[in-house]
Amino acid sequence: MAGQLKGATIIAHLIVNDGPKAVDFYKKAFGAEILGVHKTPDGKVMHAELSVGGARLMLADEFPGMGSGSAKTLGGSPVVLNLYVQEDVDGLFNQAVGAGGTVVMPLANQFWGDRYGQIKDPFGHLWALGQHVEDVAPEEMERRAREAFAQMAKPGGQE
Repeated sequence: MAGQLKGATIIAHLIVNDGPKAVDFYKKAFGAEILGVHKTPDGKVMHAELSVGGARLMLADEFPGMGSGSAKTLGGSPVVLNLYVQEDVDGLFNQAVGAGGTVVMPLANQFWGDRYGQIKDPFGHLWALGQHVEDVAPEEMERRAREAFAQMAKPGGQE
């Protein structure tokens, strides 16, 4: 079985409630390159393929009659898409918010050595944006984690 998966790639395929607007959002928010968009006669996106920093992303409009509902229609998604960059995560985060994303978790330096935050796109999908900023030794990461979790456990949570 492992041999069958050699060279395999997992590609996120998002179901959205407005395909043309989603393609435009991902272009503005993350600089997505549009590789192809195929629409139904009534203008819904049957299939779109984008490239975000060289990674593939597919999307389609929801088709409820075919069992395909969007995160927005379903009230959310249990999946978080992680977009990890090598530089200027602050600029990308601000660009995504400026394009219509909603801040879920403000961008901040985290105990594990990344600058990390989350947004929700206008279509109900969560995006985590991160950038490595510091190498943290395992013992130090453990100490910082205990401190962070203790802070979260306090009334009012994390400040």
